[in-house]
Order: sequence, then structure tokens, then C-alpha cells
Amino acid sequence: MSVMSLVSYEEALASYDPVMGLEVHVELGTKTKMFCGCSTELGAEPNSQTCPTCLGLPGSLPVVNAVGVESAVRIGLALNCEIAEWCRFARKNYFYPDMPKNFQTSQYDEPIAFNGYLDVQLEDGEVFRVEIERAHMEEDTGKSTHVGGATGRIHGAEYSLLDYNRAGIPLIEIVTKPIEGAGHRAPEVAKAYVAELRELIKALGVSEARMDKGQMRCDVNLSLRPNGTTAFGTRSETKNVNSLRSVERAARFEIQRHATVLADGGTIVQETRHFHEEDGSTTAGRIKDNAEDYRYFPEPDLVPVAPAREWVEELRAALPELPRVRRARLQAEWGLSDKDMQSVLNAGAVEPISETIAAGAPADQARKWWMGELARRANETGTELSEQPITPAQVARVCALVAEGKLNDKLARQVIEGVLAGEGEPDDVVAARGLAVVSDDSALGAAVDQAIADNPDVAAKIRDGKVQAVGALVGAVMKTTRGQADAARVKDLILEKLV
Repeated sequence: MSVMSLVSYEEALASYDPVMGLEVHVELGTKTKMFCGCSTELGAEPNSQTCPTCLGLPGSLPVVNAVGVESAVRIGLALNCEIAEWCRFARKNYFYPDMPKNFQTSQYDEPIAFNGYLDVQLEDGEVFRVEIERAHMEEDTGKSTHVGGATGRIHGAEYSLLDYNRAGIPLIEIVTKPIEGAGHRAPEVAKAYVAELRELIKALGVSEARMDKGQMRCDVNLSLRPNGTTAFGTRSETKNVNSLRSVERAARFEIQRHATVLADGGTIVQETRHFHEEDGSTTAGRIKDNAEDYRYFPEPDLVPVAPAREWVEELRAALPELPRVRRARLQAEWGLSDKDMQSVLNAGAVEPISETIAAGAPADQARKWWMGELARRANETGTELSEQPITPAQVARVCALVAEGKLNDKLARQVIEGVLAGEGEPDDVVAARGLAVVSDDSALGAAVDQAIADNPDVAAKIRDGKVQAVGALVGAVMKTTRGQADAARVKDLILEKLV
């Protein structure tokens, strides 16, 4: 179903109420896998980080990663969950060629954390509470690479390659309760939730949560029900969505697709869907199994996990400053109004600004560049602010060059442009483009004399005491020097000659 053939979003919401469920997989940053001692380091030769346990060979026995359990408890606590006094692992059975054991060690009816919530702030400042059903421990699958064909998927491929390095890497799956009542803001709520969850995970230090690297992935479950009714409709599950923008687009597309199918008298198929970045559409994957189809049963090779209450409380007391609390503190430190801070949040600029300040830039200058020039570029390219090819340290260096009088704002914009274009560090761009401010009197003298000669009327006014007219001559010098003159020094030189 093409994007063009869908009913409009407004039409969809006029008849139906969306219900969402979000499942987020977070890859933990442990040094070893969840149930064996194999390394989790990225970039190794395919199938070089495997052992009999993560390959599922007969006679091998798993051992639980203690850091993985601690990370799960910390995530559960940060999500306001109850922590189980006793829980255990289960085998989730299905055939996947990239799961060498032919089952996934996961948790089913006894997760380590359950019944929590996360408050998320929307673009207008409204706070929406997302209820958390559970957060449980499991392991990742291997990686399949389908070679040949046009899509990179298994259909039409000539053959497939399997890399089991990732098989067994620790995952935490965080599952929401049905998200109801969001109405037309459902896609925005989905994006805001995943964004807030990502910041929380990063604050805990349990994962880098890089969505572009697959360290955090979101499955978007969505169904529609006629307005005024309470029974849930049949759901679709858009798998492995890997950016905040895509989470929002996937939810929006599925709302329109479901509404289009229902309006035509069709029925929704319970299935997985693939998301396509190029146009924001989804296409069918496989028929979605129900829990009973996975034949869950308790994992016989692992003992139950029983976190001691004293240990859980120690972890609770040691939780770092969480994102919402930190944002309130930063807002006070930066002296921003609620409206200005909301603009910073909506632009995704909190971290870039904070890191630029940490690199030595004044708060107002850091905010100015990220919320101005760089936010404009992000909007033009349809990318996240944090994805721009410039670092907070580089922005801080530009701020330092301005503070030192070596750049003015116009030249600084050109330097940022050069860094974004891949021309090197700010100092390299200044040198290569010849962008340094000219403040030497001998270099400026001729331009000042020429401006006075070209504007005798203005010069006369200044001689008569109308000093405010000096701006016209400063502007003339700046034009002559292509914006590279030190405006303050130019003003001084003009006044020295005329007053």
C-alpha cells in the first residue's frame, strides 16, 4: 500500500482511536555476553567471538552475567518498577537461522522488573505518563547478511551469510502497557517516550543506546478501534525501528494504513511489518505469533535470580541524576524560561549544548550556535541535531575564536559551514579559507580612508558631533573587507580620524 493511496491522518483520527504498545530492546554495554564469557566488542572478524555455549552446542551450560542482572535492576528502578524478589529465565522456541540454539533464553511470566511508568514531556510541555508492563533480560540473535537481490532482504537473495558474534549479547526488553488516550498525538508520544528512555539509559551508563548502531531498537505495535469503543483492534508490529524520527513516522503511517484497510471493509492481519526510511511506509513481514506459539518453558540450565532486598535498595540509592531532574537543573543554570527550555528540548539540543559548555563555551554562546545555525541545518536535511558532523568541542572552539576576537559572527558561520563540509577542525578552516578577522591598523587604514572619501556627507555629520552616524562607515568598511574587519577597531579608527 503506497503512501499516496492512504486516507489522510485527520480522516483516520476522525473515525478511530489509536492504541499503541512499544517494545524497546536495549543492548547492554557489558564486556562479555549474557550467558558465556565471549567478548561483545564490535568490529571483530565474523564468528570469531563465539564458544560452545553461545553456539548452543550439546553439553554446554550457560552462566548468568552478574553485570547484566545489575543493569536490569537499575533500569527497572529508574523506570519506577517493582523488582521481583524471585524470577527465572525461560526458553522461547522458534526457528531462526541466526539463533544457533533454535531457542532464545529470555524471561516470560516472571520478569525481573514490572509495573512501572515513565513520564514524558511533549513538544508543548504537556507531560504524558507511559505505563511500563515489564523489563526483562534476554539475549540477542546473530546477524544475517542476505547477498544478491535488490532489497537486502532474504527474498530474492542468492545466498545468506551468518555471523554469530552478536548471538548472546545481553539485551533488556522494555515493554509498555497499552498506551491509550493519546489520540492524534500518539506518534508524538511514541517518539517522546523512546527519546526519554534513551536519555535515561545513557544516564544510567548501562548502554550507549545508539539507535544508529542497533544498540537500541523499537518495535511499534499499533491497533485502531472505532471512536467511543473500548475493545482493542487487531495489532501490527513494525519491527526494529532505529531512529526517533522513524518511530514517529512508523506510528503515523500505520494509523493511516489501518484506517484505510478498515474503511475499505478489509480486516487487519496480525503480522510483523518492515519500516522503509525512504518514504516512511511499512510492508508486511511474517504472520505474528502469539505467546503460546513460542512454547515457553522454564530454562532448566539456569538457577532462578533472587535479588536481595538490601542490594536492590543500595542500587536505588546510588541511581544517578535522572534526565527530568537534570533538565530542571540545567534550565536554572542556563537561566532559561520554560518556553526557551522547551525549544531546546524540542530541538534535541540539551546534550549538544551541555557538552559544548563542558568544553569551555559560555552557555549563551553554546545555545546560540546549536539553536541557530546548526538547528537550521538539521531542519533542512531532515536529520537529528546530534547527527550533524560537528562535535561540541568544535563548536566550543568556534566560540573561543569569537571571544578572542579572531572571528566575528559572520566569519564564525563560515567556519561552522567548513567543519560541516568536512574541511577539518575550526582552526584548519580559518587558515584554509583565510577567514581570520583583520584588526591590524595598517591593514584597516586604507579601507577606513576609502570609506570616508566615498561618504563625505556621513563623514561631515560625524565631524559635527553626530557620532551615531559612524555605523554607516563601519558597514562600508565591512563590505570592502568581505566581513573580515574587526568592527570595533574600525569604529575606533574612524572616530580617531573624524572627531
